[in-house]
Amino acid sequence: MIGVLIFPDFQLLDAAGPISVFEIAARYAGQSPSIRVLAATPGPVRSSSGVEMLARGLKSAGAITTLIVAGGEGVDVAAKGKTTLAFVRRLAQRGVRLASVCSGAHLLAEAGLLDGRRATTHWQRTRQFLAIHPKVKWEPDRIFVRDGDIWSSAGITAGIDLALAMASEDFGEAIAQQTARQLVLYHRRSGGQSQFSSLLELKGPSGRFGPLLTWAREHLDAPLTVEDLAEQAGMSSRHFTRAFIAETGSTPSKAIERLRIEVARQRVQASGEAIERVAELTGFRDPERMRRAFIRAFGQPPQSMRRAARAV
Repeated sequence: MIGVLIFPDFQLLDAAGPISVFEIAARYAGQSPSIRVLAATPGPVRSSSGVEMLARGLKSAGAITTLIVAGGEGVDVAAKGKTTLAFVRRLAQRGVRLASVCSGAHLLAEAGLLDGRRATTHWQRTRQFLAIHPKVKWEPDRIFVRDGDIWSSAGITAGIDLALAMASEDFGEAIAQQTARQLVLYHRRSGGQSQFSSLLELKGPSGRFGPLLTWAREHLDAPLTVEDLAEQAGMSSRHFTRAFIAETGSTPSKAIERLRIEVARQRVQASGEAIERVAELTGFRDPERMRRAFIRAFGQPPQSMRRAARAV
């Protein structure tokens, strides 16, 4: 059973996102969803948007095996609640899998459950939490982090990424992929809050073709044809293409384009290099070709992404 812990002024999507993931995944697995919303004070709990969610009391958590703690504007007050902190500690002692979404990590840290552990949170709260919880190994550029039985995720929608990873563990990779498709989401997003990483989006990046993809990333200025990739993998072109699609769910050419897009995005946002130079170094050659690829992937051209990054 999945438990979702909320409190007054919680962020609605922090709770609703993971709930939807586990509901859909359970149905694909042929099971009835088993999800319970919990709060220190049972009854309607008002989110920061004004929308209420009906919660049960903490005493009804006996059967849960996973607890997801929402974040939001009310987390600072919730993290001072002795009853809530004691409840979370008891679940940890019982071996329940714990997770936080966004600033919900503050509540787990206040309970002392993140001391000495790796964790992440929304990028806007990282500096504050570093000062408040110096014993936590904060990783600010991660979509989600798992350290043993404790998971944490970055801002808001990252709770969906975290829940998809948990669903993969609970129901299997195929169910998690089906769930992501139903939600019209990437199965895996970036390990960074930059929101995009082609290597991690590909199925099984640490599998048979993991080293090849890493090599390709380091040689994006080369043509990287199917024949080049097959030779590097020590396979015939035909066999390589079939095996690559079966392993990653992507054609070699699509995978290389996604790698080019990722590296080009990083250069565009983090450097002052000319757009033409970025296109050359990442193998697009033609800036117009790179512009079209950016619009397909991000909905905006490189120049707009650079302006937005500088504004931040």
